[in-house]
Amino acid sequence: MEAINLQGVLSRFLDHDQRLSPRQWQVCSHLQSCRTAALGGLQLHCDHCDYKLPQYHACRDRHCPRCQQRASRRWCESQQAAVLPVSYYHLVFAVPHTLNPWVQLHPQVIYGLLFQSVWATLTTFAADPKRLGGELGMTAVLHTWGQNLSQHVHLHCLIPGGALSAQGQWRSAKSNYLFPVRALSRVFRGKMVSALRAAARQGELQRVTRPGDIDAILAGLMQTDWVVYSKACVSHTDTVVAYLARYSHRIAIHDRRILGREGDQVAFRYKDYRDHDKPKVMWLSGVEFIRRFLLHVLPKGFMRLRHFGFLANRCRAEKLKQIRGVLAQGEVPPAASAEVTPELPFAGYPCPKCHQGIVHVVYPLAPLRWEGG
Repeated sequence: MEAINLQGVLSRFLDHDQRLSPRQWQVCSHLQSCRTAALGGLQLHCDHCDYKLPQYHACRDRHCPRCQQRASRRWCESQQAAVLPVSYYHLVFAVPHTLNPWVQLHPQVIYGLLFQSVWATLTTFAADPKRLGGELGMTAVLHTWGQNLSQHVHLHCLIPGGALSAQGQWRSAKSNYLFPVRALSRVFRGKMVSALRAAARQGELQRVTRPGDIDAILAGLMQTDWVVYSKACVSHTDTVVAYLARYSHRIAIHDRRILGREGDQVAFRYKDYRDHDKPKVMWLSGVEFIRRFLLHVLPKGFMRLRHFGFLANRCRAEKLKQIRGVLAQGEVPPAASAEVTPELPFAGYPCPKCHQGIVHVVYPLAPLRWEGG
């Protein structure tokens, strides 16, 4: 079996006669160009053995498995200052697969309504005086895939365990699941269906054209149970940041999961959640693999990671200071608030060939322009 990565799959199986959206073609172009001469780079030279090698630039596309690890690490370092000394809750809100065709037609609308409906649901529960009676904080990350690259739209929510009351008091959550899951599911279902009906009335679902389709599907969705999952909380600051890093910049599939290729078939590893999370291997044709991967290309400029409530960017610093004051923690010292490693000028590194000299930049490499015929 020939070893291969996502870039290799695209290079081998992407057919320029395939019907893709301009956005999908753009992402494919970025991923195929990543760390190649097409993006240019730097010419490096060893001062001891005269070894020369080019170092090409990264594409930095958020769908690229080669570029997201560093982005995730730096983002999580910057979020360290927002972590509170309280228990955290991980909730997942999933959209029924019945809506997958609508997601493909109107991704920006459906994804936006998902964020809106989840936050409205949690706000309703948090504001109830019998529960927390205050304002919640939430960091939410959109995922659109299942382990087998199928379309599975869901929102991961990491929530500090408590709420800030109107009187400036902190009210801690006592439950192991924050709010009752069954009740969350029903309220979420109602708010999402209501939001979809409103979007249809306003002409935002104009690509759903079959007569009566919208009313029939939404009526059917109200008769089914929607999946909401609540996971046991985490309570240590370093654990919270590491936990968030698992989800913040994850993409549909990483190169580590792609096992290789035989003929026109691609093999990749996945967990079968319906079979006790057993690791399995799936074989797909290269064309089908690419089709599934491209289901998860996000609309250009769409923010898949968002902060809400007292964690919203506009008020986070002020409200976190207020909460820490109530919790008698005080302000986070500047050194501990955001330990982001500064970018240093490239000063060379040990030569990978002779291991004695230092590799330095000699000159920049211009992007290689492809001359189409």
